[in-house]
Amino acid sequence: MNETKIRGNRIAYQDLHPQKEEVILLIHGHPFDHSMWKYQYETLQDFRLILPDLKGYGQSDYDFEKIYIEGQALDLALLLDELQIEQVHLMGLSMGGQIMVEFQRLFPARVKSMVICASTSNAETAESYPNRLQLAEAILRMGMPKYTEQDIHKYIHLEEVGLDSAVYQHLFNMMSQTSKKGAAASHRGRAERRDNFPYLRNIEVPTLVIAGEKDYFFSVDAVEKVAKDIKGAQFHVIENAGHLPNMEQPEKFNGLIKTFYSAI
Repeated sequence: MNETKIRGNRIAYQDLHPQKEEVILLIHGHPFDHSMWKYQYETLQDFRLILPDLKGYGQSDYDFEKIYIEGQALDLALLLDELQIEQVHLMGLSMGGQIMVEFQRLFPARVKSMVICASTSNAETAESYPNRLQLAEAILRMGMPKYTEQDIHKYIHLEEVGLDSAVYQHLFNMMSQTSKKGAAASHRGRAERRDNFPYLRNIEVPTLVIAGEKDYFFSVDAVEKVAKDIKGAQFHVIENAGHLPNMEQPEKFNGLIKTFYSAI
C-alpha cells in the first residue's frame, strides 16, 4: 500500500497499472476496504486503478467523531490532485456509490463515467436517521468482530456463496478488522448526508447501475430508481447476488463492466 496525507490525515491506497492512461477510481463500501475490488483487477488490467482505503477504513486513519460523505469526496479529489490525475472513471458500491455521486456533484468536470452498484442516493428518513446513530453506538459497544458475526448474513447471499467459500472468509476478515471507531464515525456522518436524487438528472456522463437480486439493504426497485433518474443510464440486475455482486458473482459483474467500458 502507498500512503499519503490528505488534510492532515493518513490515507492508504493502491495504484495499479500506473503506466495506463485511462484511470478508474474504485470506491469501496462499508465496512470494507479497497480489497473488495480484487475480483475486478484482471478484467480492468487495461486501466490504471486507484484503490483507496477510505478515511475510517483499512489502513487509513480512523479516529474521528464523524466522517461525512462530502468529506470523503473531497479527500478523493485531493488524492487525485496529488497523483496529478485530472479525470477519472468512477466505480462505487453502496456507501461508495453515495460518495461517488457526491464527487460527481462537486467535481463534475473530473468524471468521465460512472458505475454505481448496490447503492441509492437518498438521505436518511425520520425513521432511519436515529436508527443509524443507534447502530453507531451499538458497534462501539460490541466491537466489529461481534457485529460481523451478528450481521454478515445481511451483506452476502449465503445460500449462493456458502460459509466455506473464500469470498465469505474475505468478507468476514474485511468487516471484523474494520476499526469500530471508524465504522461508528462513518455511520454518524452518513446520517447527515444530503438527498442527491434531485441532482441525478443533471448527470450526463455514461453510467451503468447494477443491483443485486437478493440485496438485503437496497431493493432492486430502489437501485433501479437511480438508473431511471440519470439520463441514458444502463441498468442490470445480477441474479443470486446480495449486497456485493462484484464479489459474489464476479464473472457476471465483470462481464457487465467490460461491455460498458468497451462501448464508451
